[in-house]
Amino acid sequence: MSLIDQIQKDIVAAMKSREEQRLSTLRMVKTALKNKEIEKMSPLDDKESQQVLATLIKQRKDSIEQFTKGGRQEMADKEAAEIKLIETYLPKAAGEEEIVAGVRAAIAEMPTPPAMKDMGSVMKAAMARFAAAGMRVDGKVVSDAVKKELAGK
Repeated sequence: MSLIDQIQKDIVAAMKSREEQRLSTLRMVKTALKNKEIEKMSPLDDKESQQVLATLIKQRKDSIEQFTKGGRQEMADKEAAEIKLIETYLPKAAGEEEIVAGVRAAIAEMPTPPAMKDMGSVMKAAMARFAAAGMRVDGKVVSDAVKKELAGK
């Protein structure tokens, strides 16, 4: 079952159980996926769908930061609830230990020991490694791990 079909099924279930918050979030997710499908002019595969969901999560995280700065905790809580719901449709995110291990492995595979100026190539290798393993990672966390590893050398 494709991701859009699963979301449609969950929308129907949310309607029947009258879960307004869940319903509105699922509709927003479905709309984002449909818009991307229209933009691409062909159906999305699972990887593309997951990229759209990851973008939605990143947007929500940015919103939480802004709402918290602005003293709007109820809005930040609403965004956090949306993130939790969207994450249920994505593969489990990699933990910090897994990210650090992946970064160290990417650094070990480099032909020469990288310096801080090589951060871009290390990031590219690490992100490719996580993508190949089918792991979902936050680019900011990977970036911080790469900086920490390169600074420690």
